[in-house]
Amino acid sequence: MSAPDAPDAPGTTDAMQSASPGAAPHSGRARARKAECAPARGGLDLAEAPVCQQHCEDADVIARVRARMAPDEDMAELAATFRLLGDRTRVRILEALAGDELCVCDLAAVVGHSQSAVSHQLRLLRAAKLVRVRRDGKNAFYSLDDDHVRHLFRQALDHVQESR
Repeated sequence: MSAPDAPDAPGTTDAMQSASPGAAPHSGRARARKAECAPARGGLDLAEAPVCQQHCEDADVIARVRARMAPDEDMAELAATFRLLGDRTRVRILEALAGDELCVCDLAAVVGHSQSAVSHQLRLLRAAKLVRVRRDGKNAFYSLDDDHVRHLFRQALDHVQESR
């Protein structure tokens, strides 16, 4: 299988080179890019195609998107946070804590696991700064670390529920 022909400079065509660099999305530059990426007659409709049917990188778009992306260290931490949220028990714990501060005994009863199992999950959530602990005598009370965690949980839950 041979690679499709690509222009000399990635993302440029004659029509693109003549367009102004700060052109609006619906300018001649955007139309030229759409024409460059458009399928051949009788080909798949791009709306139905899972990938580009023709290689057509736009160097300016790529540079702009890369410039606004967060540093790799932040993305690694974010990925670790989402991995933690990939466990049903931990998500149930966050759901319970989204409404109330709870001691480990009550939290274990709410999620239906032993105190030991819940305590283990809480250690992981604390290490990720998703929950915090307050000690009162011999009891430990947990709550969500801050409103960011509450919003993250609520938005993710809303996203899951909107398709129903």
